[in-house]
Amino acid sequence: MRELREVLRTVETKATQNFKVMAAKHLAGVLLHSLSEECYWSPLSLPLPEFMSKEENSFITQALRKPHLYEGDNLYCPKDNIEEALLLLLISESMATRDVVLSRAPEQEEDRAVSLRNAAAIYDLLSITLGRRGQYVMLSECLERAMKFAFEEFHLWYQVALSMVACGKSAYAVSLLRECMKLRPSDPTVPLMAAKVCIGSLHWLEEAEHFATMVIDLREEAGEFLSKGYLALGLTYSLQATDATLKSKQDELHRKALQTLERAQQLAPGDPQVILYVSLQLALVRQISSAMEQLQEALKMCRDDANALHLLALLFSAQKHYQHALDVINMAITEYPENFNLMFTKVKLEQVLKGPEEALVTCRQMLRLWQTLYSFSQLGGLEKDGSLGEGVTLKKQSGMHLTLPDAHDADSGSRRASSIAASRLEEAMSELTMPSSVLKQGPMQLWTTLEQIWLQAAELFMEQRHLKEAGFCIQEAAGLFPTSHSVLYMRGRLAEMKGSLEEAKQLYKEALTVNPDGVRIMHSLGLMLSRLGHKSLAQKVLRDAVERQSTCHEAWQGLGEVLQAQGQSEAAVDCFLTALELEASSPVLPFSIIPREL
Repeated sequence: MRELREVLRTVETKATQNFKVMAAKHLAGVLLHSLSEECYWSPLSLPLPEFMSKEENSFITQALRKPHLYEGDNLYCPKDNIEEALLLLLISESMATRDVVLSRAPEQEEDRAVSLRNAAAIYDLLSITLGRRGQYVMLSECLERAMKFAFEEFHLWYQVALSMVACGKSAYAVSLLRECMKLRPSDPTVPLMAAKVCIGSLHWLEEAEHFATMVIDLREEAGEFLSKGYLALGLTYSLQATDATLKSKQDELHRKALQTLERAQQLAPGDPQVILYVSLQLALVRQISSAMEQLQEALKMCRDDANALHLLALLFSAQKHYQHALDVINMAITEYPENFNLMFTKVKLEQVLKGPEEALVTCRQMLRLWQTLYSFSQLGGLEKDGSLGEGVTLKKQSGMHLTLPDAHDADSGSRRASSIAASRLEEAMSELTMPSSVLKQGPMQLWTTLEQIWLQAAELFMEQRHLKEAGFCIQEAAGLFPTSHSVLYMRGRLAEMKGSLEEAKQLYKEALTVNPDGVRIMHSLGLMLSRLGHKSLAQKVLRDAVERQSTCHEAWQGLGEVLQAQGQSEAAVDCFLTALELEASSPVLPFSIIPREL
């Protein structure tokens, strides 16, 4: 290392530039593969004692004349092996890409191949280095510079596509993956990656279906990836069924999804991911016993999988074994303490088992966890250079007290039990209040999660009829996303509890305008219209709700009540029976909250 560093500190000539590129690449490789961060010593310090003997005994040539070295004041000195490797590779990249042979003339084919191999090796090391620090935006920018000489070079195209996936530029990644498919039409991993991106962040289900079909069409050529192709297609059908607005279309897509997933299971009977999604699909169509049998098989192979444990808890709740469900959720949260999906389910289970007071304690914990993750995301460098955005000021962690508001007795001012379980929300929001320029600098998922936490707390306060505290929670959620359908819906529920029926109706309508497929909104709007005397319109809205989601027992119950009020007793009885049957297999939260992704 000392020799290589000495070589790299020398003032180079044109004749030694290529040698310095090779030396820098070699030293970067040593730093990444042969030296841990604990054993690192900077270029300006002496090696650790255990390395001194190796350095002293190494063969060092004595030059007749000392070479000129780069010198100066305030020179940058790396602090660890990753920083030094990154510095070396960025210097190597600038030199290698400058000298790469772009000409495609036959007489320069060999020179072009050599220069391209050298550049590709540097980019591979850059991918390792930046990937270890999570600097995917910077990596994508580096790899984009390689595109000028990446004509028909699959490896570079694929590296750029993967870097775009990693840094969240999903649509651009899919375009790049399409080009990769042209270069390697028989490689099943490329359309599978495209299907994964389309199913996940983009929710481009038609494109996902197309890419999954491409893998299946390869048949034997796809090898072990054929089952993944069927898995991708099955998940696509399942998601399309969730999005479908007509019951007939939903049933058809659910049937195709189950058949396709079972085909994937036949091809890979020992794949726990496939078995998990077969179980989830059975749960979605309320075949609870069959879903539990499949899930038990999956859990034999992956006992600590978060989604499998989450689904197990939901299945227990659908069977009304709420304590078993809560025990599973608590075990899962012990393994995955930062999983908000699990914590929202825990809140619902506690609400059913122990009441809203206990559930508010979990909401307080979620707020604290959110602030911790937000602070980490800011300090971890959401900006591409790893620094905080201009004007961002984070308070010290010790000053964070993210808790919920007190509910005071109106007569005596004494505290209720819920206020003991969860203290003041005003203090929490004073800590969370940030200038608009700072707001939403982190990942959008963080902010939507915070909105859901406030609205969940509002729902619990409304169950206790603590409307002032509920209003405060809704106000804070509205400060994040004022036109969110969830915020508008909760504002409508609060107005309804206060007796402002016309205001509630208007808010429900606004929420439905934002989210026309919101079954919960349709249910509340239908009941509100019925209370206001608009029975026919209420019936239409509730029929739309049960058509949109035929497994929603609340919507069937509401439709039965409206039909009964209209004197249609037989139809109302059918609705009530359907509601009872569905409620018997209804989980505390929809099965669709389990992520369906490759």
